[in-house]
Amino acid sequence: MKLLESYDNTEIYERPGDIPLYNLLAPPLDRDDYLIKEHVRERAIMQIDIDPSLILDVNKRNRIFREEILKILIAGFPELSDSKIDTISKMIVEEMVGYGRLNPLLEDEGLEEIMVMGANSPVYVYHKKFGACETNVIFNSTSEVENIAEKIARDVQRRIDRSSPIMDARLPDGSRVNITIPPIALDGVSVTIRKFNRDPISIIDLIKYGTISSHLAAFLWICIDGLGFSPNNLIVAGGTASGKTATLNALLVFVPKMERIITIEDTAELYLQHKNKVRLETRPPNIEGRGEVQMDELLKNALRMRPDRIVVGEVRGPEAKTLFTAMNTGHDGSMGTLHANTAHDVLTRLTSPPMDVPDTMIPALDLVIMQQKHFDRSRGIIRRVSEVSELTIGESGGIQENSVFTWNPKTDKIMSTGIPSRTQFKLEGAAKNLGSDFTAELDSRREFLESLIDENVRKFDEIQSRVSEYVGGRIVR
Repeated sequence: MKLLESYDNTEIYERPGDIPLYNLLAPPLDRDDYLIKEHVRERAIMQIDIDPSLILDVNKRNRIFREEILKILIAGFPELSDSKIDTISKMIVEEMVGYGRLNPLLEDEGLEEIMVMGANSPVYVYHKKFGACETNVIFNSTSEVENIAEKIARDVQRRIDRSSPIMDARLPDGSRVNITIPPIALDGVSVTIRKFNRDPISIIDLIKYGTISSHLAAFLWICIDGLGFSPNNLIVAGGTASGKTATLNALLVFVPKMERIITIEDTAELYLQHKNKVRLETRPPNIEGRGEVQMDELLKNALRMRPDRIVVGEVRGPEAKTLFTAMNTGHDGSMGTLHANTAHDVLTRLTSPPMDVPDTMIPALDLVIMQQKHFDRSRGIIRRVSEVSELTIGESGGIQENSVFTWNPKTDKIMSTGIPSRTQFKLEGAAKNLGSDFTAELDSRREFLESLIDENVRKFDEIQSRVSEYVGGRIVR
């Protein structure tokens, strides 16, 4: 096997005819050290009289238990080196109040997803650079996996049992978790964790990665702020793990900082720097089947909250019709994501059950940004904005797609198609009202974004501050 990359306690190997192997190295402990660990763990279970379920803050819980375990460890085995004390105490905390074998994977910033498929089967991960990988992490018993699932359910204050065998929730660190158990999970407990990115991908990152061009980013910036007149409504669409939410999140930096934003999500993922924001999240029913709050209910409530901008994390049900009603009645600048592989699929999904958006409402959606995930032999997984389209009413009265930008896989560039654009026509009019020229404004913003790349400005708060300074007093809503 060829070593692809090595970092921290991880080695990733290429395997001919198979996906890479993600090899987690065992802690540098000998047999006696492991015996000490088990001894201290047993004493800690007996001596620490603290109910972990009462400490909802996971970091605080880990810190409290670590302090207690260190007391036992240092008092009983003062001859141990500092590094071994640190390693052993960390392992005991992971086993007692953490997620056991999953903890090292959760700590790896290079991973996007972690997938557990029951006992005696390798845990699989999705690496940001190498894609799907098989790990050497294996749960040895069903009870071990069940204990992890129960700990997660406790941490998110949810229920998971045979009468309620599906759980979808957000971990305290922001990661999304889905758990299924028997009888619906035929091969045992399944745990899927989509990790929260503690350092969110910014629009500058996307330009550097080649996901989007500086020219298209500048165009979308103008679309999102609308030059202060009429912000465009847009949806970012794509397949699973294509990066839809990351791109939507990155584009939110272009929303003027004085606006009031209401976000609505099944599981909160969006990262906002705006001060005047309200984040809403759906809620499943309780044990008695009561208390459920769905997306459509949250969206209808958001319309009563005087929003300047509504952002729906993922449009997939009856809330679509409510969102398009809002778009058609003056709520400009609405944004969201949707699962679809092409712009035509977006149209089909929107106008079919359970969304059922009437054809006459569709043109209120100004732009569909399509994103795709590709595997490149030399670069691994890459994500690209593959197309930007408009959905308009054609001469025959039907809805037609108008491709404004397209990506060429051979050149790896996304370029303007040059086809007359309804969106650009409106923005050109707005620019004239400002005494400006649309093309000059577009070029100026592109150059500005490229200057941020040169200066290595990539953090959300820095970008938003610089964007606000750039726009200055020219855009007043």
